[in-house]
Amino acid sequence: MKDGSISILEGNTFVVSDSSGDIDASPVVPNGLFLGDMRLLSRWMLTVNGKKPTALSTDDLQYNSAQFFLVIPTGTIYDDSKVSLVRRRAVGQGFHEDVEIRNHGSVAVDLDLRIDAAADFADLFEVKDHLEKKGEFYRKTENGQLTLGYRREKFVRETVISSTTPAQLDENGLSFKLHLEPKDEWKTNLDVIAAQAGPQFRHADTKYHGGDEKPRPNVGMSLDEWMAKAPKVESSRETLVETYKRSMTDLAALRFYPAIAPGQSLPAAGLPWFMALFGRDSIITSFQALPFTSELASTTLRVLGARQGTRRDDFRDEEPGRILHESRMGEMTAFEERPHSPYYGAADTTPLWLILLDEYERWTGDTALVHELRPNAMAALRWIDEFGDRDGDGYIEYERRMATGLDNQSWKDSWDSIAFRDGTIAPLPRATCEIQGYAYDAKRRIARLAREVWNDPALAEKLESQAAELKRRFNKDFWIEDRRFFALALDGQKRQVDSISSNLGHLLWSGIVDDDKADAIAGHLMGDALFSGWGTRTMAEGEGSYNPIGYHVGTVWPHDTAFVALGLSRYGYRSAAARLSMAIFDAATYFNYRLPETFAGYNRKETQYPVEFPTACSPQAWATGAPLLLLRVLLGLEPVGEDLLVSPAIPADVGRLEILDIPGRWGHVDAFGRGLLATDVQGVGPRTHGSHA
Repeated sequence: MKDGSISILEGNTFVVSDSSGDIDASPVVPNGLFLGDMRLLSRWMLTVNGKKPTALSTDDLQYNSAQFFLVIPTGTIYDDSKVSLVRRRAVGQGFHEDVEIRNHGSVAVDLDLRIDAAADFADLFEVKDHLEKKGEFYRKTENGQLTLGYRREKFVRETVISSTTPAQLDENGLSFKLHLEPKDEWKTNLDVIAAQAGPQFRHADTKYHGGDEKPRPNVGMSLDEWMAKAPKVESSRETLVETYKRSMTDLAALRFYPAIAPGQSLPAAGLPWFMALFGRDSIITSFQALPFTSELASTTLRVLGARQGTRRDDFRDEEPGRILHESRMGEMTAFEERPHSPYYGAADTTPLWLILLDEYERWTGDTALVHELRPNAMAALRWIDEFGDRDGDGYIEYERRMATGLDNQSWKDSWDSIAFRDGTIAPLPRATCEIQGYAYDAKRRIARLAREVWNDPALAEKLESQAAELKRRFNKDFWIEDRRFFALALDGQKRQVDSISSNLGHLLWSGIVDDDKADAIAGHLMGDALFSGWGTRTMAEGEGSYNPIGYHVGTVWPHDTAFVALGLSRYGYRSAAARLSMAIFDAATYFNYRLPETFAGYNRKETQYPVEFPTACSPQAWATGAPLLLLRVLLGLEPVGEDLLVSPAIPADVGRLEILDIPGRWGHVDAFGRGLLATDVQGVGPRTHGSHA
């Protein structure tokens, strides 16, 4: 988060506050305590003698805890503050906060400490869309606790607040009257516990323990354990090392623990809007992380397989075999005012799930999971052919069935992302180009599993034949000869949507591009219209819909650029891939090594630094995973049978790059390389080799 806000999260709970630890939510400030897709605390304001303390510094190096160091202002710069205050917060199913006040002066002081508390119980969709509540609020004080509650029929949520030191309670918060002698200190421990009615009700342990007062996470392995298990990255370019460490820390923080897979985690999409199960985001992030951890991929595959569509449900855009898009638990979902219980409206998650299944086996050799999920894979293949291809033309198209669904069901899912060169929005249904590439790649990959794991050569031959035919037709139907690139999509009238976009890089990643067209595609990707100097724009400058601060029509998404780099590398454009990789690592330094979901597409020569996008999630899962994928690109890591191929293509000014203790079917191996590529390479650069199918 930006603007001095501090985020801490643990499991499925997160807290967003300002730099002093206060929470004061508003329609434009999405601060608060969030759990189960609702904001269960919207105000948590600490004052001393009616004044807000001044923040000195914040320690949020642990993803699930933070410390806020404050002073009580004197009202003049000529008189030093004599009273300091420290807030130590750890998050769980709610949060625990220690408050410590010290009198450093030589005179006793009397202080009125006040914490104002409130909860708007806003569903995350209500926060985003500024909607009004339909239920009833209540507050009560009893047994030394303040309870903030909300009820709508049988849907009940409560936030219970208590203190270890007796407080004066009222419906708006807690008050303490303090007397501190010289050099004296005062402490209290506060618990803010989120609760809900029904079988999922539980209180989590968010308290400190022991004498060292370190916060104890309530789920999963600790950050220290997570980092100890992760491979080590070493490099002469410290930017790469610091960005990697930040990414692994944020990936640990974004672990989501689904109820149907106890003790197992997968990546949630991002904070603050998307701390939930997302099919596409979890799949892509798990793919990016495979050289560093396979746990996320295995859980993602199992959980999404268990929630795979089984019927035709127009409200949820569910179809047999379809992999879900998003699952929510909030009020609007419970009352079917939103279809996210779960919602299946994504046309790319199903082939991407198949791609991840194969990639997971390539890295881990876990054939048991591949056998276990064969029925899901077969159902997914049937969805591609029977439901994904809505009109029988051999391509996957999408169109929502009800107005509550998503208009665009590709990764660029904003309403205006699929447009012609003149800016006209393409009519539905739409067949975007990259989804056809995913379907091609999925069929080739599942053909390999059929032949090598399931011992089903007939299925393998069928899928390989279908993939070859799809590639042949795609290179004819989507290719725009006069401009030498592939159409962004075919619209509902089978017209070529003729905007140049970053989707071209996804086509290279999938391998669907014919060799004789690869040079032209690489040229577009590395040209000034798409490459901003910081990364790949989602839409090329000069197109009718281009907007450098448009969500999917000109901004740079780190994960998108990473897959463009992987695609360029696959077709042998290693120097171009390295140039893109280093652009993203350079951008990371301006975000304190934490890449946001997206940033503006302004030219690097114009801004000298990447310009922030106002509503970007941070941390966000696939942005967090982007540096992991780019490290793979730079070292050319590729599983080949029981071995890990290492084929470095590293810029000279990076110097040494090593990843130590890479886990996989080979056990643990080290990969290293030294920079040889010229740092002033412009454009595409020569093809070094091609490894595509």
